[in-house]
Amino acid sequence: MTNSQSSAPVLAFILYKYFPFGGLQRDFIRIASICQERGYNIRVYTFGWQGDIPDGFDVVQVPKKGLSSHAKNQNFLNWIDAHCAQHPVALTVGFNKMPGLDVYYVADGCYEARVSELYTGWRGKFYRLGGRYKHFSAYEKAAFGKESKTHLLVISDIQKPIYQRVYGTPDKRITMLPPGIARDRCAPDNSAALREEFRREFKIADDENLLLMVGSGFKTKGVDRSIDAVAALPEALRAKTHLFVIGQDKPDQFKRMAASFGERFRIFAGRDDIPRFMQGADFLIHPARHENTGTVLLEAVVAGLPVMVTDVCGYARYVAEAEAGEVLESPFIQGRFNHSLQRLLQTSKEQRQAWRANGIAFSQSADIYDMPKHAADTIIAIHNSQEQA
Repeated sequence: MTNSQSSAPVLAFILYKYFPFGGLQRDFIRIASICQERGYNIRVYTFGWQGDIPDGFDVVQVPKKGLSSHAKNQNFLNWIDAHCAQHPVALTVGFNKMPGLDVYYVADGCYEARVSELYTGWRGKFYRLGGRYKHFSAYEKAAFGKESKTHLLVISDIQKPIYQRVYGTPDKRITMLPPGIARDRCAPDNSAALREEFRREFKIADDENLLLMVGSGFKTKGVDRSIDAVAALPEALRAKTHLFVIGQDKPDQFKRMAASFGERFRIFAGRDDIPRFMQGADFLIHPARHENTGTVLLEAVVAGLPVMVTDVCGYARYVAEAEAGEVLESPFIQGRFNHSLQRLLQTSKEQRQAWRANGIAFSQSADIYDMPKHAADTIIAIHNSQEQA
């Protein structure tokens, strides 16, 4: 895509949808804002934008045309190409996989590897004949293939070797980024008062347990697994256990699964007071089926909230490194998770306090806050190098 000759270069940030509480969306806002602070104009191409628009951002909503998701995506890209031809930009930065990007922020795992894992034998051959597969496979290859010129901002050290095994992506096109959580996620000095106020508001007694789950995509995050595990608890323990889920997804299926829990099970749409929930909860549980990173895991650790997580999550290693909870080994077995959750809820007050203290200590020394700055540095360096070429 074309370079702008203006004295105030325009960076085009591209993502299919923006809503205020998504992890990818929050990363995009923070990275784009730093680029803006450094003198760039910010244009955003998206199908839809929910929430406030930051001052100075030029949000261009692309018409949604096409019957299938992949037809909509192709029309999305064609429309942007035509718009950029009339309104040139200095650089394109994508947050979804697609052809023609100068920079791609790798928030998702490898689609091709996932297909190979899930669809084997005749099922795999049949699946690969479909339009959906051909579209997403082609878009991924356009970003990661050997012939691509897209520079990749990778946030998961688990996914990097997978992409390189599948596509042979050279190291020179990859920048590894550290995690980048906001410092307001750290446990505040008045955390005890926040906890007391929160639990009073939601009528949770001191001797009851609150399990917290945070993240959109409830099936992927393992909400059904958590509901099954809570249902399997001994009756006395189950009666004193609450499960709160925060995220954007269709909740009806999960509400039906947990109907017998009554008010002890609640689903909240995306919220901007997650730190308050983390101070009020006893554990974050995250039995995800797959997760490129899992920023919420780090946010819980630095908040002093002990974590139980499956080892398929990219940031699960930080839970182990901080000694701030438990990491469940693959393969996932529901019965084993049920037992682990019961044991977690029966841990001593001293063990819970130790996990909390370890997480807070980790927050004071770990390099986990500067990802947006490193990403912006790379984007600007790529633009400068293109200008000099």
